[in-house]
Amino acid sequence: MNQLPIVICGAGPAGSVLALYLAQRNIPIILFEKSSSLPIDLRASTFHPPSLEMIASLGNGVIEEILTKGLIADRYQYRDRCTDQVACFEMDLLADETPYPFRLQLEQYELTRVIGDKLRCYDNVEVRFGHRLVGYNQGLDHVDVEIETDLGIQTIRGSFLVGADGAQSQARKTSGIQYSGFTYEEKFLVVSTQFPFESVFDDLAWVNYIADPEEWCVVLRTEKIWRVLFPTDPTKHQSEDTLLSDDFIQERLHHLYNKAGDYDIGHRTLYKVNQRVAETYYKGRMVLVGDACHINNPLGGMGMNGGIHDAFNLAKKLVEIVNEGADHIAKFEHYNRQRRDLAMTFIQQHTIANKQLMEATDEKIQVDRQRFLMASAADPVKAKEFLMERAMIDCVRDSEAVL
Repeated sequence: MNQLPIVICGAGPAGSVLALYLAQRNIPIILFEKSSSLPIDLRASTFHPPSLEMIASLGNGVIEEILTKGLIADRYQYRDRCTDQVACFEMDLLADETPYPFRLQLEQYELTRVIGDKLRCYDNVEVRFGHRLVGYNQGLDHVDVEIETDLGIQTIRGSFLVGADGAQSQARKTSGIQYSGFTYEEKFLVVSTQFPFESVFDDLAWVNYIADPEEWCVVLRTEKIWRVLFPTDPTKHQSEDTLLSDDFIQERLHHLYNKAGDYDIGHRTLYKVNQRVAETYYKGRMVLVGDACHINNPLGGMGMNGGIHDAFNLAKKLVEIVNEGADHIAKFEHYNRQRRDLAMTFIQQHTIANKQLMEATDEKIQVDRQRFLMASAADPVKAKEFLMERAMIDCVRDSEAVL
């Protein structure tokens, strides 16, 4: 009897790395994506050391290609605009912990495009674009997945369904799994520009968290552009058209640095910010990864990285299930303990804390915040502890240790 494929819904970073891992182990895969091609937009752009280690383990030249494409950020800074103090964390302190003691700044779509090219070489993989998940039904030994295409509704029978279909996951919704948490009142505005901020700010790192009592922001460089993230003020109730307008964006960029003339503005994106975790990461033969089961604010770059970590954790278990006959419920429950508990206790807490750290306007809190960061950065032992947390090395190790 032919082995039924594992059906993966969503060709983002989590779905793509999962597909390649399984393809390399001769497991049949159908990977489908609702878009007509891989999306190219302003999403995640930071790869932490554990993610780079996992991507390197894929082989196929993937890590070499993204390292060539990306920008290596071997330090990052917390800047206080009131005092001009800069806490600079040098990531080479992690050199004895990881072969990748840096953050790789690269748009996430570059990874999915590289993996997409690799998947074409595997006869056991089908990649289908323009396919939208409608729902699914489970049997004792299979899942019937209903897909909408230009030709109408079709059904794909698979051994398992992996929902890697983002925060609005249809796989999760069809399963009736609650997505508990909250949505922040303010939205985040992300804009890109070619303006060389490194030429006007002294010793500027490629990744910067800038505290300002009037308006905090995050300024980071990818391999192509500078990206600036601003919070919006929910008390002003500005329309989305206003927040995305040239006038508003020029005003915010000039507040960051008041240069002569207008900034060039590339992409602009305004999005809601959530902190949510699914009540369970699986239901029978359906299992979730990435934003489909956890989402958080982007401060610290933990969202996409957490999804990649989900994918590798789940991939190992799916290999044991398919190739070694392990019980899928036991393996999915173990995945749930390792990854969901981590999302609750680490990623959610730290991303919420990161936001609170940035947005505080009380003068004493600001002074205490920068004092803590300056002291941590100046002490190699404290700096390494800080980096082990923020680079997600500790949390991955803690997750893998859960029985």
